[in-house]
Amino acid sequence: MNTHDAGPAGGAPAAASPEYRIAHLQDRLASGELGELGVRVEVRGGAVLVTGTVPSAHCREEVLGTVREELTGLEVHCDIVVSETASPDHAEELS
Repeated sequence: MNTHDAGPAGGAPAAASPEYRIAHLQDRLASGELGELGVRVEVRGGAVLVTGTVPSAHCREEVLGTVREELTGLEVHCDIVVSETASPDHAEELS
């Protein structure tokens, strides 16, 4: 009798693997109310790197909260930039 769903070769169940957790995080980010498809999550060495651009500081905090929930216990580096969409508050001086 063969079991085809035994998980990865390291003995760790598939649900606990970093790749599975990252894929689940990406699904949550894409399908959640934020719909942040511009955020990338990838493994770099022994850590996870989260990069991208979001429209507001609130949105950035929501993404970071989701990342913390999904990737607890993993080393995570976040480089999420907030795009400035507000109009300038002063005129640009040209010389």
